[in-house]
Amino acid sequence: MNEAYKILNRDPLMKKVIRKTGKLEPSAARDPYRSLLDSIMSQQLSTKAADTIIGRFYQLFPRKNPRPSLLIETPVELLRSVGLSGSKSQYVKNVAHFALEGNLKPTLLNKLNDEELIIHLMTIKGVGRWTAEILAMFALQRDDMFPIDDLGIRNGISSIYGLNTSHKTFLKKATLTSEAWRPYRSLACRHLWRWRDS
Repeated sequence: MNEAYKILNRDPLMKKVIRKTGKLEPSAARDPYRSLLDSIMSQQLSTKAADTIIGRFYQLFPRKNPRPSLLIETPVELLRSVGLSGSKSQYVKNVAHFALEGNLKPTLLNKLNDEELIIHLMTIKGVGRWTAEILAMFALQRDDMFPIDDLGIRNGISSIYGLNTSHKTFLKKATLTSEAWRPYRSLACRHLWRWRDS
């Protein structure tokens, strides 16, 4: 973390953000299978609504453990009864199939570079680039994720660096701005989120 902060603090504006938000601890690794399930169930929902549905979902399974083989066999009607839409019910089953085929094994994921990992995860129907990037950042502790499609990241960069999100050059300029944070853009993004929340 010391090396990461040394690099981020070279950017004067990011340095101000870090001063305001305080230094962060490393994020804890999480099971990618469960993280994907949670991400899908949380899509387009408030935190409170998502937490309620996720809690009900895990209650469906013995010891709150939705093993892939068990989730695949779970009727869609039962998944919908806890608040999942028809499409999300199928998406969590897609994740279960993906895991059952060995595609979420750490030995496999660790061999992939960041872009290969994102493309690999996006082969699951229901998992878009943002979901894959957030999973890589938090569950898999990848250091250099930059989920520019995230509204909080866009608004943070816009406010701090004076970039217009509606301008056609925004994406290019935001990405160029983030180059100063490499190879620790994940930590920079965590500070942007913290700054927004504060």
